[in-house]
Amino acid sequence: MSYLKNVDPDIYNAIFNETDRQSTKLELIASENFVSEAVLEAAGGIMTNKYAEGYPGKRYYGGCEFVDVAEDLARDRLKQIFKCDHANVQPHSGSQANMAAYFTVLKPGDKVMGLDLSHGGHLTHGHPINFSGMLYDFTGYQVDKETEVIDYDRLVDKAKEVKPKMIVAGASAYPRFWDFEKIRAACDACGAIMMVDIAHVAGLIAAGVHPSPIEYADFVTSTTHKTMRGPRGGVVMCKEQYAADLDRTVMPGIQGGPLMHVIAAKAVSFKEAMTDEFKQYQKRVVENASVLAQALMDKGHRLVSGGTDTHLMLVSFIDIPKVTGKKVEKALDLAGITVNKNTVPFDPEKPFVTSGIRIGTPAVTTRGMGPNEMKQIADFIDRAIQNRRKEDVLAGIAAEVEEMSKGFPLYAERMKEGV
Repeated sequence: MSYLKNVDPDIYNAIFNETDRQSTKLELIASENFVSEAVLEAAGGIMTNKYAEGYPGKRYYGGCEFVDVAEDLARDRLKQIFKCDHANVQPHSGSQANMAAYFTVLKPGDKVMGLDLSHGGHLTHGHPINFSGMLYDFTGYQVDKETEVIDYDRLVDKAKEVKPKMIVAGASAYPRFWDFEKIRAACDACGAIMMVDIAHVAGLIAAGVHPSPIEYADFVTSTTHKTMRGPRGGVVMCKEQYAADLDRTVMPGIQGGPLMHVIAAKAVSFKEAMTDEFKQYQKRVVENASVLAQALMDKGHRLVSGGTDTHLMLVSFIDIPKVTGKKVEKALDLAGITVNKNTVPFDPEKPFVTSGIRIGTPAVTTRGMGPNEMKQIADFIDRAIQNRRKEDVLAGIAAEVEEMSKGFPLYAERMKEGV
């Protein structure tokens, strides 16, 4: 029985249609994934009813003995996965996780360095319209114009020149491995605190297929969705010396009552991330990305930095007249393929237009797709781009996409039951 269907059919239909959209289209947005049924159950569970301001054993409300169990499990599992000194699992999002790290050690006006948004950084890494850029004196660093990867020697020189209090590493659209030891060297060269935002590669790090920043960084922030395949939310990990200050910053500094149903779901996803199956999954994510990237390049598409080491890639149209990320995103959507327009390094277009698209493989890998499907997807993408003005051709590709998707069912029981 669906209570929602009876109480609010409009929302019921919106949820059902969204389930259908996810099931019948190809989800290639690099920051999205599909959680397990167990994570869904916890996220929609009864712990949503409980206020639990404070931390396990030190709450401002009674009746917290069972939500304490959930939060302790989430913290302990996260510490075990990443081998960190301290973990806070209460941030509602990756942005609030970053805010917590900043507020713990920075004061308004402090100098900070972060990767430029247009070169792959995140909004909270110093963009002027974001709180990070409003509160702190950010200086951006960029990728090299020729290689389109970070020049760490140049980064060290810039750090010595700027003398920031913090250097932020990590990105939302950078397809290559990070050298965290060199970021640490840049921090040491100017006495800066090192923060790494691993939101995109957290799952890869947890599985050992991407280098870990834990031994080098003072703070490591992340989302719990994306490659971690958990509920939408954030976490902060830090060295023991910052633990008490970080916890005070999160609560009562920037948040009140934590979302205990989401924290329970985080705990479930962390348990899943400790399995061998999860490690094999992350290896398949990277393999699929490599195959898809090569297949696109074989068809003549230009990828930023010439490929990928991770779960994502950037296709650049910067040298193709009248082709923009916005136009390609729309064409692919009509073809049943969901991506996002994205700036590329040294992009002449505005952020709402862009000269590129970002493609990721976590969600399609979760569905069970492999190298053969990646080659087929590259063909879908190529044909859609070539025929971006022909709606009949795009509709035909969408039908092919839906047919392929049937072989990799998603939430099959929910679709069957209509909930």
